[in-house]
Amino acid sequence: MKYFTTVNDIADADALVKEALELKKKPFGKADLGKNKTLGLLFFNPSLRTRLSTQKAALNLGMRVVVMNIGAEGWALECEDGAVMNRGSVEHIKDAAAVLGLYCDILAVRCFPTLTNKKEDYGEKLILQFMKYSNVPVISMESATLHPLQSLADMMTIREFKKTGKPKLVLTWAPHVKALPQVVANSFAEWALRCNYELTITHPEGYELCEDFTRGATIEYDQEKALKDADFVYVKNWSSYTNYGEVLPVAGDWLLTPEKMRISNRAQLMHCLPVRRNVELPDELLDGPESLVLKQAENRIYAAQTVLKKMLEANFN
Repeated sequence: MKYFTTVNDIADADALVKEALELKKKPFGKADLGKNKTLGLLFFNPSLRTRLSTQKAALNLGMRVVVMNIGAEGWALECEDGAVMNRGSVEHIKDAAAVLGLYCDILAVRCFPTLTNKKEDYGEKLILQFMKYSNVPVISMESATLHPLQSLADMMTIREFKKTGKPKLVLTWAPHVKALPQVVANSFAEWALRCNYELTITHPEGYELCEDFTRGATIEYDQEKALKDADFVYVKNWSSYTNYGEVLPVAGDWLLTPEKMRISNRAQLMHCLPVRRNVELPDELLDGPESLVLKQAENRIYAAQTVLKKMLEANFN
């Protein structure tokens, strides 16, 4: 494995999930695998779980870790080929990425979409340029369209807590106070489908996701109908993909409640965090016995560690 940016970088998603759960049992079993190797964590946007879990994962493998908040600590990067750099940007990404590849054995990059230019965001220019110019393995710690480390952790959590061979998963849109990316929803959908789960996505009209990631899922505009017989309910807000980045008017109440959850098959609750309590989800559900949000957060360590392990084995042994 040289790149980890999408489920399509994985030959067998289900096998990777199983491998991650085995690693979780013995997290220090390969404590010398990354000896004398350096992981560079590059953040264009804020992070809590992603930063700390990926750093801990690398340390568990014996790696050195360097962290840089590019937006606050680095030069403004130019990403256009052939650009005449006589304005705000100071360094071209082809130079910056190449230098970072000399300093680090593996790079992990976190960048958010603009939510203003769909073509540019869904073209994933930034992370693709790091892959092109760094000449080292690259991990996406979240890109403009996908969050594969989160989704791998989510699939681990589902496998740990599922009660049937093929549970019904429901991804439900939730209210929010501002426009959020489609990233987590896109990624959860493509990983759930690749792992051969039954997936229903429910959202108000106008909030349809890109079909590249949801093809094979059931789309249901009636939230309560979608929740019927659900085994896992994943709650997440996202802005419109069609009217890109917009927050569209919504009819009805889309806040998930304990009353709505009773329609399900005693479903377990998932959310990637951070969560705006009592806006996206009520305290009663987040703190309730069916909540898996902390289990998901814990699994972020072992998801990242498994990806790093496979990269070290494939590229440096």
